[in-house]
Amino acid sequence: MNNRMNIPVLNAAVRDLLHEGTVIPAHPLALDKDRKLDEDRQRRLTRYYIAAGAGGVAVGVHTTQFEIRKPGIDLLEVVLRLAAEEIKATTDHGRRTTHDDTAAHAFIKVAGIVGPTASAVKEAELAVNYGYHLGLVSLGGLKEYSETDLIKHVTTISEIIPVFGFYLQPAVGGRILSFDFWKQFVEIANVHAIKVAPFNRYQTLDVVRAVCSSDRRDEIALYTGNDDNIVADLLTPYRFSVNGRLIEKRFSGGLLGHWAVWTKKAVELLRQIKQCVGNNYAGIEDLLARGVEVTDMNEVIFDARNAFHGCIPGIHEILRRQGLLEGRWCLDPKEEVSPGQLEEIDRLYKMYLHHTDDEFVREFVDRNPPVAHS
Repeated sequence: MNNRMNIPVLNAAVRDLLHEGTVIPAHPLALDKDRKLDEDRQRRLTRYYIAAGAGGVAVGVHTTQFEIRKPGIDLLEVVLRLAAEEIKATTDHGRRTTHDDTAAHAFIKVAGIVGPTASAVKEAELAVNYGYHLGLVSLGGLKEYSETDLIKHVTTISEIIPVFGFYLQPAVGGRILSFDFWKQFVEIANVHAIKVAPFNRYQTLDVVRAVCSSDRRDEIALYTGNDDNIVADLLTPYRFSVNGRLIEKRFSGGLLGHWAVWTKKAVELLRQIKQCVGNNYAGIEDLLARGVEVTDMNEVIFDARNAFHGCIPGIHEILRRQGLLEGRWCLDPKEEVSPGQLEEIDRLYKMYLHHTDDEFVREFVDRNPPVAHS
């Protein structure tokens, strides 16, 4: 479907890690009490994700707040740059000890790309300028686009940056997309992964079945974005009969807002899931029980009972309690936790302390104190 020359190629190390499966947190936005960017804490958040063992970050996505693109705020380029700088500095001299993008231990940089084609193209070009490997292309807010228009839209972006597809749940601005749409989507030559996040089993199956039905099935990594079903998605073999042949596909990892908090535990969880699958599902009962606990935690953090109104403030509150953020401020002053959400977070800490990485974060914060601001 791409006719343009010099289509960008995903480097081998990133591709291999993408298919191996890793933890990719959706990067939040650190603000001060005046709702201005707190650059030091923004940088430190990126370092925390690297230190916790994540294999990448997604920047400029919903968790980073879409308002960063508004005129007068204009923070998209800033947050992309800050994360890229910290990743380069930390992975050059830290845990991954990589000195170029072809090193064996890659760190995946994903940039959120939103809006109509003209503005999305500019965002893709900006991401490429800062060395991002993939563009997570959101199709939210494009109600006037037909499914055919959306395919053309993604194809155009794919000629600038390798694409990480994204099925966003309708409750937060996404739209329901047909199986036929996904059949066409997976044939776009520079699509390398899909974040499946409709929070719906039927719609999740549409994507996985479309991938399995394509000759490109082995070229596309599936990442769960279903924060309400993380563990089950990662444990499940998805099998479909395609032209008389049984095809199996699995979710490799997750690109999740939920994994923006307690990230070290998320890394441990993914490792345990991989071990379980590799050991003929030994210990699956405990992991399924843990999955219920993780979903309970997500319901509270994401404020699912209130149509996700307190989702971003809920994430910020955890990071505030850990000392990674100064407060839970959002760019929109109306965006706050819902009544009872803080008490529910208290409950999570009482019930699921074993799922938190607060001790690790305390040690990290001690080693990386924030710079005092006047």
